Amino acid sequence: MEEGLYITATPLGNVRDISLRALDILSACDAILAEDTRTTAKLLTVYGISRSLVSYNDHNGTRVRPHILKRLADGERLVLVSDAGMPLVSDPGYKLVREAITAGLKIHVVPGASAAIAALVVSGLPTNRFLFVGFLPVTQDARRTALEELKAFPCTLIFFEAPQRLTKTLDDMNGVFRRRNAVVARELTKLHEDVRRGDLQSLATFYETNLPRGEVTIVIGPPKDEEPDFGKADQLLQKAMAFMPLRGAVDLVSEALSLPRKSLYARALLHRQIHDDAT
Repeated sequence: MEEGLYITATPLGNVRDISLRALDILSACDAILAEDTRTTAKLLTVYGISRSLVSYNDHNGTRVRPHILKRLADGERLVLVSDAGMPLVSDPGYKLVREAITAGLKIHVVPGASAAIAALVVSGLPTNRFLFVGFLPVTQDARRTALEELKAFPCTLIFFEAPQRLTKTLDDMNGVFRRRNAVVARELTKLHEDVRRGDLQSLATFYETNLPRGEVTIVIGPPKDEEPDFGKADQLLQKAMAFMPLRGAVDLVSEALSLPRKSLYARALLHRQIHDDAT
């Protein structure tokens, strides 16, 4: 096992969702840097692994990082894990990795489970383009502002949220995104896994009376293509066709209203047929 820092994914819930390589790394390293040593200790016990555990989180990071960097500089092999899933995804590992890279220390990745990707692929929403947002601000004004900034993004959006804030967050999402399709994925891979699909309004209504527990991931589909409003187009077509050829009328209205020519041409033919039948 080469020296350096090993960013290692651990299961979201089901302890069998761990790679063989991750087990090898955890068994052979000099120490494990854990967000919560109690959580990691349970995983190690399942697989009969005994290694030194070092607490590394948002609360002690500033104080502990220099000691970790010193150990890495001395050639040790340290493993960084989060409570669940891939480290650095909405957890405190980023600063450590950044400083280790700045110091010229070796970084390795041992990929695996990720709540964001798991929720995306089970959602049934478009996966070709997506944006991971993570946690939104806690206060409503800041949360609404953040959502407004995301409103026009033409992609699927992925959020993490605390269960006690889910209802308020879904209400705000519905207020900004309206009836977009969405999914609330809860306790993924665990015994009480729940994936609920619907539009944002129906999901917000459901969770008003069904308060969730456990880890929550929200996936929201991209903006829906709005059906063009042909009401004004029909009026202009009828007026234009009264004094100019059909094709010319279609070209004129298409350019004036930025509407698809093919659709307007079909409507113009229908208007002419109705007019001919009437006369």
